[in-house]
Amino acid sequence: MLERIPRRERLDLVIAWLAIAVAFTLIFVRNHVDPLTALAYFGISLLTVGVGFVLHELAHKFTAMRFGYWAEFRKDNQMLLVAVVLAALVGVVFAAPGATVVYGDRIDRRQEGLISAAGPVTSLVLALGFAGLFLAVPPGGILWLLGLFGMRINAMLAAFNMLPVSVLDGRKVLAWHPLVFVVLIAASFVMVYLTYVL
Repeated sequence: MLERIPRRERLDLVIAWLAIAVAFTLIFVRNHVDPLTALAYFGISLLTVGVGFVLHELAHKFTAMRFGYWAEFRKDNQMLLVAVVLAALVGVVFAAPGATVVYGDRIDRRQEGLISAAGPVTSLVLALGFAGLFLAVPPGGILWLLGLFGMRINAMLAAFNMLPVSVLDGRKVLAWHPLVFVVLIAASFVMVYLTYVL
C-alpha cells in the first residue's frame, strides 16, 4: 500500500498532519502554559485529529484508485498557515489543509459521490472507535481524553465535510444520491451531538 503513496504525497500528508496537530494543541492549551501539558495535548492531537485527517484523505484516494483513477493528497500551505494562526490568535481551527485530487476525465456522478462519501464514512467509523475507547476506560485519564477528543474531532470532521457547499464532500454526495447525503449528514451531526452529551 505504501508504494501507492508517492514520496511527495507522503511529505504533504505529514506536513498537514503536524500543522493540524499544532493548531488543535494551541486550542487545547490556551489557558495552560506548562510544556508537559502542551506536549500531552500535542500527542493527543497527533493521534486523534492527525490520524483522522490522514485516514479521511486516504479513504478518498484509495476509493478513487479502486475505480481506476490516480489520486493524490496535495497540501495547501496558505490554508495550513491560516489554521495555525487562527488557532493561536482567535482560538478557532479552520482545518482545510488541502485536498485529495482525483485525476481522470470521465468520472461519473456515482463514482464522484462514492469517492467523496468515503472520507466522511471513515471519519464516522473512527469516531465510533474512539467512542468505544471513551466508554471503556475510567474517566479522567489520558486514554479517556484520547477517546473523548478522538470521537468529537472525527465526528466534527465528518459533519464539516458533509456540508453541501463549495468543494466539500457533501456537495458531491448530494449531487449523486440525496438519500445517502441525508443519512450521512444526519449521522455526522447526531454523532457530534452525542459527543457533547455522553
